[in-house]
Amino acid sequence: MQLEQIRLPQKKLWDIADSGVLVRKVRRGGGPWQDSLELSGLQMSVFARFGVTGDGRLDFSWTGTWIPLRTIPVETCSANFQSSSSLEELPSFTADGERCVESPAEFRFDGILHVVSTTPQGLEIKRSVFASPEGICALQQITVTNCSGKNIDMGVSPGAEFQSGAGGRGVYPVSASLYRCRGRKLLAPGEKAEYTLAFCARTPEQPLPRPDGRAEMNARYARIAQLTAPVQLYTGVPEIDNEFYFSKLRAGENIFRTRAGLLHSPGGRCYYASVWANDQLEYAAPWFGFTGDEKGIEASLRAFELYIPFMGADYTPIPSSIISEGVGYWNKRGDRGDAAMYAYGAARFLLAAGERSLALKLKAPIEWSLEFCRRKLNSSGVPESDTDELENRLPAGSANLCTASLYYDALRMTALLERDLGDLKRSAAYALQADELEKAIENYFGCTIHGFETYRYYEECGVLRAWMGIPLCMGIFRRSAGTVEALFSDRLWIGGGMLSAEGDDKVWDRSALYAFRGAFYAGCGERVFPMLKDYSAARLTGEHIPYPFEAWPENDCRQTSAESALYARIFTEGWFGIAPAGLRSFTVRPNPPAQVSESELCNVPAFGHRLDFSLKGGTLEVRCDGETLAVTDQTATVEVPE
Repeated sequence: MQLEQIRLPQKKLWDIADSGVLVRKVRRGGGPWQDSLELSGLQMSVFARFGVTGDGRLDFSWTGTWIPLRTIPVETCSANFQSSSSLEELPSFTADGERCVESPAEFRFDGILHVVSTTPQGLEIKRSVFASPEGICALQQITVTNCSGKNIDMGVSPGAEFQSGAGGRGVYPVSASLYRCRGRKLLAPGEKAEYTLAFCARTPEQPLPRPDGRAEMNARYARIAQLTAPVQLYTGVPEIDNEFYFSKLRAGENIFRTRAGLLHSPGGRCYYASVWANDQLEYAAPWFGFTGDEKGIEASLRAFELYIPFMGADYTPIPSSIISEGVGYWNKRGDRGDAAMYAYGAARFLLAAGERSLALKLKAPIEWSLEFCRRKLNSSGVPESDTDELENRLPAGSANLCTASLYYDALRMTALLERDLGDLKRSAAYALQADELEKAIENYFGCTIHGFETYRYYEECGVLRAWMGIPLCMGIFRRSAGTVEALFSDRLWIGGGMLSAEGDDKVWDRSALYAFRGAFYAGCGERVFPMLKDYSAARLTGEHIPYPFEAWPENDCRQTSAESALYARIFTEGWFGIAPAGLRSFTVRPNPPAQVSESELCNVPAFGHRLDFSLKGGTLEVRCDGETLAVTDQTATVEVPE
């Protein structure tokens, strides 16, 4: 496929109305369109499709996934109980006996999807769509306003029952019920009435809930505030600051209550009550270490614990995924480098969280994972694996750059962890192994491709690959300049996204997000800042808002959760260059682009303290618990007081 034939969904269609608020006005005659969003609570997730039909009517449908309601047999995707309904199938309104046909005028998203429509009878209907934070319902809080000059007799159709589904806990009834909250049946001009629409599935013994929609909506806003208050970014670039804000929300909302405890899961209508060695351990857990969110910390710890029973004395590869509330596993692609993902994610998570008690719980499984990787070293000193995170979608050879880089950083981080836990001998051994592996990575993967001094992805690889940027994220900078130029050349960068491989037609956001982080950490922020701004604008205000997605065109651009954690980490680990130096210490290596004169990262609950970072005029100020620790224009190792 030619590059000019590849078109990412990035045309600007939404506006930033305020911090954390996106709006899209509906133009008369603008033609049909549709977008989608996922909104999640502890027990259910709702996937909403919304837009405008060809004749200007509201186009809406939703799919609920109920986490505790499992189906049989135990499988990765199909064991999630789901039910869907369209607007035509839901309870509806009548005005003076005539059914209300809704024509949307505005869509707004602030963590809740708001749709404002008008009807021929002179009504304005506002629907606010979200998942209950704690309960089992997808909800719409609906406000109907009489904008006509006469009284209108409001009517409501009866509730709807949907086809029930059978699962491991019996037959699950599904219903949609509309409850009047406030207002009279007869609406005077200017008068409002409120309703709650609840879309629920439950076990046979559970009563049908009657939720308070207004209270539920307030609870959703409270959870949004919990997830977005820590780690505040200010760059003065609205596209970046708001994409960071929404990424914090998406990364944190997909935590579900399961029989195995709280679990973070990708979502995307497929992946629930399950954890992956890459999404949850490698991508999301290190981010949660920075946020201090109690649910994120608990879910990350539980994810790591679920893998421990698979770490046997024979060093058989651990599964790629633990599925269906921890009662099964998925391992159909063999060893993807999952042990390297485990050790990398666990060490980064523990150091950022700064809790010795947590570190002691995962010390042994990290050591097992590192020993697994050591046993997989080939004659050139780099670890072999069956495939990588793309699971044979593209060639990865017998040893790939991604697995080797993850293993390298895991050795470095675990050496710091072991030192602070008092095992100095093991710490020194890991540091030595890391030194040896760094040389092996250079000798085995270092090469020149198309004149770029960069890395080949595997021994036989002669084309550029998007994962070439991963050594930069780990502090291996020998080939940073050539690698950044290669990654953001027109052989891979296509505007708003990065091809997985030169000559391929697929875009996986995860590799681009690693590339951005690595470029900033290597001090090449000025080179890639225009691309980061374009990327952020495309995801935030384009045709599919507002989060990073998993893959395009594969999987319908679903916005799985952990990619949003990778976006946030561009700034903590790349732009500000924060890296653990121990359980109570860290290095700060700021690399802001020249295009941004001031930036701040505030309210960071990492390393056991509340931290603030400010960059202004080339000077870095670091504050800890409100007191200034350091003011420097140089790379600094900041020791946080006990």
